[in-house]
Amino acid sequence: MTARDSKTIRPSIFTRWRRDRSGSAAVEFAMIAAPFFLLLFAMIEVAAVFFTGTVLENAVLETARQIRTGQAQNSSMSATEFRNQICERIAVVGNCDRLLIDVEVFPNFGSIDQSSPIDADGNVSSGSFGFDPGSAGDIVLVRVFYRWSLMTPNFGGALSNMNGNDRLITAATVFRNEPFND
Repeated sequence: MTARDSKTIRPSIFTRWRRDRSGSAAVEFAMIAAPFFLLLFAMIEVAAVFFTGTVLENAVLETARQIRTGQAQNSSMSATEFRNQICERIAVVGNCDRLLIDVEVFPNFGSIDQSSPIDADGNVSSGSFGFDPGSAGDIVLVRVFYRWSLMTPNFGGALSNMNGNDRLITAATVFRNEPFND
């Protein structure tokens, strides 16, 4: 056998490397892993935001019922007590330090202002917030705001509505107080 014959029998190093597929799955997964996990975490975060919104809405409805039926007025419930009751109901998903509450009375349903408290700079303007549960027959708006910090990077633009990659989750209910004085 000559030197030339041995080259034709044994493939070159480049040919062997090209046929070797032992690490291709790992390389393909490495290329796809980052976008896959980003999308997965983004979906989990969207679900968490909607779940928190649902829990917050339920807390507002349950706690505002005390205002609607006159229990809050008859027991002289303070804004702090009202806030604490909402906090107890959202303890599963939220931190009360991120909670803002606004309870207002309006003369009629047409005059209710539910505009967003987020100013042009992306911050919450809570200067006009108060706690007025009204009296029997009054029209009351109860709004609760929760500041949620988004954790998925580069996804905040689609879901955030505030500065600092945060989302303001809002829950509100409007009702006429029952005639609880009768």
